[in-house]
Amino acid sequence: MKLPSLFRRTPFRLTLLFLALFATAAAAVLAWVYVASANEARLRAEEAVRTEVTTLTGIYDARGFDALNMAVIDRTLTRDSFLYLLIDADGNRVTGSLNVSPIQDYEGGTVWHTFPMTDTLPDGRVVRPQSRGVQMTLRGGEQLFVGQSLGDTEAYLARLTQALWGAMGIVVLLGLIGGLLVSRNLEAAMARLNRTVLAVQDGDLKARVAVRGSGDELDELGQGLNGMLDRLEASMASIRHAGDAIAHDLRSPLTRMRAKLEVALIDAEAGKVSGPEALELALSEADDLLKTFNTVLAIARLQAAAGSGRIPDAKRFDAADLAADLAELYEPAGEDKGLEFSAEIERGLEIMANRPFLTQALANIIDNAIKYTPEGGAVKLRARRRSSGEIEFSVTDTGPGVPEEDRERVIERFVRLDNSRTEPGSGLGLALVGAVMEAHGGRIQLDEGPGVYNGQGPGLRVALVLAPAP
Repeated sequence: MKLPSLFRRTPFRLTLLFLALFATAAAAVLAWVYVASANEARLRAEEAVRTEVTTLTGIYDARGFDALNMAVIDRTLTRDSFLYLLIDADGNRVTGSLNVSPIQDYEGGTVWHTFPMTDTLPDGRVVRPQSRGVQMTLRGGEQLFVGQSLGDTEAYLARLTQALWGAMGIVVLLGLIGGLLVSRNLEAAMARLNRTVLAVQDGDLKARVAVRGSGDELDELGQGLNGMLDRLEASMASIRHAGDAIAHDLRSPLTRMRAKLEVALIDAEAGKVSGPEALELALSEADDLLKTFNTVLAIARLQAAAGSGRIPDAKRFDAADLAADLAELYEPAGEDKGLEFSAEIERGLEIMANRPFLTQALANIIDNAIKYTPEGGAVKLRARRRSSGEIEFSVTDTGPGVPEEDRERVIERFVRLDNSRTEPGSGLGLALVGAVMEAHGGRIQLDEGPGVYNGQGPGLRVALVLAPAP
C-alpha cells in the first residue's frame, strides 16, 4: 500500500518546508533590522555634520573669515571624529585636518560625498573606514569642508552583524526543532488515520480515529472520517438487517403459500377446487410477498437517505392538499366499516418533502386506525401548524391503542402486538412511517387517544412532525 511510504516521506518534507519558511521569515526580519540600523547610524552621522556646518557658517556670517579659521583650528585639535578643511578664495589650503579636499573637480555649491580614510589604530593596524562629508562655497568665495568618520558606525554595524548571524543560527536551530516537533505530531496523527483506514479495509467497521480534542484541522479530519465510518457502518447494518428481515419474513408466507397450494392440489384432485381457483390463490400470496419485499426495500432506501442527510426527490408543496386528498380517499372506507371519519385541515402548510413517501406514511397510519378501530368508533385526521412553527399530521382513533411500554418497539420492523395478530399484515407499516420521518428529519409520536368511552378506547394518537419549508 502507498499510504505508509507517503507518510514516512511527508514528515521529512514538512520539516524542511517548515525550516525553510521559518528561516526565510527570520532572515527577512534580521535583514530589515540590519538595514534599518545602518541607515539610522548614517543619518545620525550626517545630521551631526549638518549641525557642525550650521555652527561654523554662523560664526563666519557673524564674525568673518578669521573667526571661522580660529574655530576650525580649535575643532581640529579637539574633535577627532570630525574632518575639516578651510580653503581661501584663491584656492589655497588655510587650515584643517585634511590636506586636500576629498571631492575632486569641485565646481562650487554644496556637495555631499562619501569617501574612505586611512587611519592607524593604537595597536598599529591600518584601517580605511568610510567617511561622509559636505563641501560648500562661502559668500566670500572661500570653501569649507566638514566631514565625519563612520568608523564607529562601521564598528557598531560589524558587532550588529555578528549578533545577527548568531541570532540566525539560533533561529535555524529553533526552526529545526519546531519542524521536527510538528512533523512528529503530524506523523503520529497520520499513523492513527492510516491504522483506521487499514482496519476498515480489513473489515473492521467499528474502527475509529482517536481524536485528541485539540480542535485543530487534524481533529476535524478525524471527526469527519469517524462520521463517514458511522454512516458506512449504519448503511451496512441496514443492508444486513434488510436481508435478514426479508429472509425472515418471506419464510412464513412462502410456507403458507406452499401449504395452501398443496391443499389446493389435493382439493383439485378430489374435485373440490378448480385449477384457476388454485392459481388465483397462488397469485394472491405472491402479491403479498412482493408487497412485503418492496416495503423492506423502501425502508432501506429511506434509511440510506437519512444517513446521507438528503431527502430523495424532495419538492415543495402544501401539506394541506395532501391531507385533503387522503381524507377524501379514506372517508368511504371508514363509513363502510361503520366509523365516523372526520378531518380538520389548516391551509398554507408549506413543506419540502418527497410526496409519494409522505403519502404512503400517512396512508399507513390512517389505514391502521381504520383497521383496528371497532365498529361505531371514530377516526380523525388533522393537519396543522404547531406553535413552534412545525407542521403536524395526526391521526386519532378510538381503538384499543398501544400500551405505553410498547410504543417505541411497535415502530420496529416486523413487530406485531398480540391484539393485531388476527388482522392481515407484516408488521412493516409503522416501520415504514418511521423510516420516512427519519429521512425527512422529522419524528413520529405515539400518544394515548381520547380515552375509554362506551366500551371503546383508550385509542391512539399518531403524529408526524415535520419542519416547515424554508
